[in-house]
Amino acid sequence: MYKRVVFLSLLVLSTVNATYAQYTEMINTNRPGVSQGAFSVGTNVLQFESGLSFGKEEHRLLFTDANIFSWDYSVRYGLLKEQLEVSLIGEFQSNKVTDTRANSTYERDFANFKSNTLGAKYLIYDPYVKREAEGPNLYSWKANNKIQWQDLIPAISIYAGANFDITEDNPFTPEAEKSISPKFVLSTQNNFVGGFVFVTNLIVNRVTTDTPEYGYILTLTHATNRYFSIFLENQGIKSDFYSDQLLRGGVAVLINENLHVDLSGTINFKDTPSVFYGRAGVAYRFDMHNRDEFIEEKGKSGREKRKKYQKQKKEKNERNKRKDLLESDGKR
Repeated sequence: MYKRVVFLSLLVLSTVNATYAQYTEMINTNRPGVSQGAFSVGTNVLQFESGLSFGKEEHRLLFTDANIFSWDYSVRYGLLKEQLEVSLIGEFQSNKVTDTRANSTYERDFANFKSNTLGAKYLIYDPYVKREAEGPNLYSWKANNKIQWQDLIPAISIYAGANFDITEDNPFTPEAEKSISPKFVLSTQNNFVGGFVFVTNLIVNRVTTDTPEYGYILTLTHATNRYFSIFLENQGIKSDFYSDQLLRGGVAVLINENLHVDLSGTINFKDTPSVFYGRAGVAYRFDMHNRDEFIEEKGKSGREKRKKYQKQKKEKNERNKRKDLLESDGKR
């Protein structure tokens, strides 16, 4: 109980890196939470995300204590279009369980993959493209720095993947035999002024098996500055195999535009079993993105927006060139 109180008192310090577009100058990562943002990493970007978790589970009815070690990993790649991303997401876990039901305690160890899911995510609606093309309101600072009704309209993406349960008698998966089953996720993302990002995931998993799983994830992130962010996350899981309510919080630090590190913790509010995990992770991208893409809008409106976008890009490049020349003159 004491550990939970300490953890809850620290949650206000807890996040993942806020993201605002498809390809971004800074790394766009889903860590240290477990939700999927609506946006992809960008075309020709290869990104690795991984973390190590250490924790404890205590089951009141079974009289067992378990020390947990797990390794989670994700490989993401932006393919063909800005809206499309393919990924491999998985986790390996090792448990050391102490059973106290008998007069003398005994220990047992087991380890296996909890998941290996290969899938693709596609952005089906992006409300921020129009706003970026229109640019800021040059006549009103207030209009650019307050929450507006249009901010409540989220970006939306869909994810479809396949779970590859590759071993038999796996204690972490509901099926005793090897199986392949589908996973679907609907992701929404709201980017609010002040560096706040709200992500929701609605999850339907393993629906072709005898133990389908349904769930949700809600993640609120706040970027306190360019390099530091905090997050708070709630996850609900419902199935005949395992159900739970999990609360996470953590911090992420941007080392450079391609590298970030993070720390987070997880607790729940039941004792069958109770869980407490600490997690440390890293995300790194190989940025091979060689051109900016403006997501197409057909017709006259789309042509006008693309012209405006190209003009803004040209002006930005000219400003950067003038800045570089001034800095060069100053060094002389």
